[in-house]
Amino acid sequence: MATLKDVAKRACVDVSTVSRALNNSGYVHPDTKARIYAAVKELSYRPNVLAQGLRQGKRHTIGVVVPRLNLTCFSDIVQAVERHARERGYATLVCSTEDDPKIEREALGRLRNGFVDGILIAGTSGDSRLLRDLHSSGLPVIQVVRRQEPRLSSVVADFEACGYEAVKYLVRRGCRHIGLINGDGGLAPYRERYLGYCRALKEFGLEEITVSVDKPVNTFEYGYFCTESLLDQAPALDAIMAAVDVQGIGALRALKDRGLRVPRDIRVLSLTGHAIGDMLETSLTALEIPSAEIGKKAVQMLIEEIEAPEDARPPAQHLSFAATLVEREST
Repeated sequence: MATLKDVAKRACVDVSTVSRALNNSGYVHPDTKARIYAAVKELSYRPNVLAQGLRQGKRHTIGVVVPRLNLTCFSDIVQAVERHARERGYATLVCSTEDDPKIEREALGRLRNGFVDGILIAGTSGDSRLLRDLHSSGLPVIQVVRRQEPRLSSVVADFEACGYEAVKYLVRRGCRHIGLINGDGGLAPYRERYLGYCRALKEFGLEEITVSVDKPVNTFEYGYFCTESLLDQAPALDAIMAAVDVQGIGALRALKDRGLRVPRDIRVLSLTGHAIGDMLETSLTALEIPSAEIGKKAVQMLIEEIEAPEDARPPAQHLSFAATLVEREST
């Protein structure tokens, strides 16, 4: 494998000149640069990125920690993060925690010791101290979608407004018995959706109808069995709000198995839409958050903090994006 010294010898220059040319860290005459690039190509030289990072104090790599990727807004966010990070010269390492706090702690530990310059995280556990420790050690941390530590920057959606506006929309469609399939109230998005739901119910004088079952929250099965429980609990149920699309898809299946027609007998709405909602046999009305914009802004904020001098890092920022109601067949 060719080394920097081999390139320097082939181009008839010293090693420091090769280093300046390849890193754009100082002036090198264009003719000399051309000889160096030709030598690099001829020798198939590949720089040792790890060694460069250790010398420069930067690895040009960011860690991304999310609960899951399949059929969630996190897949769109991660794609946006990777795209915009790449444009800025950064690679990404993605960790999926399956909403398991133990896996999350292990992932953060590996990233902390694994040569990343900063971390984007949609936290699963309530362990804010770990995030604060990471940040105080000099590692920039930006929270995405799930904000659990107010002292660290975050880019989220207005989930309380999602819950509130969804109820208002369904009431306008004539619904009066609106059930909510949600998730762990310890996580900000679920808690905020519930608060918005309750605020709207109170405004319209309606009763709360909620359930939970012993299944992983972000799954078809959770939506399916919660729907069965809602129907048993409230026979007059005329609408279901699901926190995320996978739950909504499970709800649609459960309603079909019960012989109920959507939207004639009951309406279904997702509070966090994903592109899959438009491809279903009965397309799913949803409040869709701007996932790509959230991912882009989060990675911009993270790289800004990474590249800022240690004594001039930006203060914590908290950005919240509004969701957009997309009406489809299910309502």
